Amino acid sequence: MVVQSYFPFQDRGGPVVKVRALARGLAKRGQQITVLTADLGFGNDYRSDVNIRKCEWGWQAEENGVETIYLSTVAHYRALTVNPRVVAFCRASISQFDLVHLYGLYDLLGPAVSFFCRRRRIPYVIEPMGMYRPIDRSFRMKRWWHWGLGGAYWRNAAQIIATSEMEQQELVEDGVPAEKVVIRYNGIDSRTSVRQAPRGAFRAKWGIPPDEPLVMFLGRLIPRKGADILIEAFSEACPKSGRLIIAGPEGEPGYRTTLERRARNTGIESRVIFTGALYDDDKSALMIDADIFVLPSRYENFANSAAEAIAFGVPVIITDCCGIRSLVNGRAGLVIAPEKGPLVAALRNLISDPVLYAKLKSGCAEVTAELGWDRLSGLMESYYTKALGNSHGDL
Repeated sequence: MVVQSYFPFQDRGGPVVKVRALARGLAKRGQQITVLTADLGFGNDYRSDVNIRKCEWGWQAEENGVETIYLSTVAHYRALTVNPRVVAFCRASISQFDLVHLYGLYDLLGPAVSFFCRRRRIPYVIEPMGMYRPIDRSFRMKRWWHWGLGGAYWRNAAQIIATSEMEQQELVEDGVPAEKVVIRYNGIDSRTSVRQAPRGAFRAKWGIPPDEPLVMFLGRLIPRKGADILIEAFSEACPKSGRLIIAGPEGEPGYRTTLERRARNTGIESRVIFTGALYDDDKSALMIDADIFVLPSRYENFANSAAEAIAFGVPVIITDCCGIRSLVNGRAGLVIAPEKGPLVAALRNLISDPVLYAKLKSGCAEVTAELGWDRLSGLMESYYTKALGNSHGDL
């Protein structure tokens, strides 16, 4: 598995959690898994629970049967890193692998590894993670990437892994052969909802009364995620009571200040809490105490944080721009347009209608079962087997 960022660098978003969970699931099924990624801070005395040691490529770790190689990073720009030792690693080690799973686009690791895969005739699959259509920034650079480094990388993949029907449709519409695209949802780590803090711990820490509705947003603070829409909708749906939690790392410099200003301008500053990034037990404590999860995103190829909330039995409100919508709508939450009006109505409905709320809350267990990593790891294994069979046939 090749991915730009990996555990313990959880501030890089949902893919870190997803790739780790899938790697563990496949190792549990008897597969030999190595994750190749970039060192995003070990060299700067980064502190974590990961037991790492120096190796000739940078750093090395083993966890739950998964080997991880963190390539030394000599430069970076935003999420892009420069890791020259990837060349030596591939020359020395790529031949020992049967198949390579590459995550994401617009980096240098994927094209470098895929070059050696093609030379050694090792099949590889690509999971674009919603990145195929540029949506946030650097549109010209991303087009250049497709024309240059990404051309052979993308064209020669044995399979393309979509994480939702929505992403599958986009890929086919953009010219990817339909027979190349398969769907595997992002999963939920069942252990996450088991590691529970005491109920009420989050509310006690932040001084939130037990009878006050607690609405939660969890994600990187960037314009696309829609926290700005949520603040305005919350001020109308809950004008006098209720607390809104905005949790997540700042993904764009200064955007948290913009959101805080929005809360002041709508008159609810005292009832909006910005917690910053929350991980592990702190995140679990929030999920346990939350009444409603909201992600009014303008685009998500899946929506990992919504899946996590569902695993804790929290009904969700998401937009029809989220890939998880087909699993959520009417079962574990409400699906709306990414606009303030529909969000105000959805919040009011869930807060005021106990029958609807109870129905959606009970539906969370069924959706959670469909998103278990044990099941999805088996599905991924079958896709690997198919990719290997097709590639060996071509050889």
